[in-house]
Amino acid sequence: MVKAIILDVDGVIVGEKIGYNSPNPHPDVIKALREVHPKGIPIALCTAKPHFAISQIIEDAGLDNLHITDGGAVAGRKKHVIDTGIAHEVIKVLLKENVYTEFYTVDDYFIQSSQRSPITKQHTHILQREPKVVGSLSDEVAKHEPTKIMPIARDETDKQRVAQLLQPFANRLQISWGVHPVALPLQFGIVTALGISKKEGAMEISKSTNISLDDFLGVGDSISDWQFMEVCGYGAAMGNASGELKEKVKTKGDGKFYIGPGVDENGIIEILNFFISQQ
Repeated sequence: MVKAIILDVDGVIVGEKIGYNSPNPHPDVIKALREVHPKGIPIALCTAKPHFAISQIIEDAGLDNLHITDGGAVAGRKKHVIDTGIAHEVIKVLLKENVYTEFYTVDDYFIQSSQRSPITKQHTHILQREPKVVGSLSDEVAKHEPTKIMPIARDETDKQRVAQLLQPFANRLQISWGVHPVALPLQFGIVTALGISKKEGAMEISKSTNISLDDFLGVGDSISDWQFMEVCGYGAAMGNASGELKEKVKTKGDGKFYIGPGVDENGIIEILNFFISQQ
């Protein structure tokens, strides 16, 4: 029996149709979330976005429980900060190679003034907040408690270049990648403290709710979502999910997995109906 749900946001409840399901979910999706939550089933949003970028969804859907943000760096009331010395070093390397780079705290995100570009405008739409613009990003990070560094690659090919730049830090930081349907072909790097990912966030939510992960439903659209979906007893993939994730979801077994319609068809409603209506 599904007793709790963890949902990725972008590509699951937020899509690429501006004014329809972007920057916030379609009203029908909000209604479906609002109907499930009062049944005593907590719904935790799980995203690489900061908490402030999903606060409107939380309010609209009445999801008054803990959530996972910044790729797992912030889970409920717990935050995991990147050492500022390492953060300074990483940002310096990325900027030297002209990689568009942001860093995040719990309350804000920062870019360097010299990097203002169309990417800034796209990401402002996604996050629904303007960045704080500073003269030197690598110097600024020393003044804060960074939870995430986000290098943004131009496309899949550029992602390989940026990944190579990050490789020397792989033993000191957690590095993963994601996409946003409204910003393709951009590729978003998710750099957090070592050992911190959406999986650890899911474990924290399980602990805080006192619900076993065996009773959680995890829903995602990209292979990076398998971080948290793997530890959930039930899994569902969107129709727009990668083929690799769809195959992974099937390993949950009969009755414990579902592949629904795409995000632009409000597929999460069908997924919720499949798992919740049969209980």
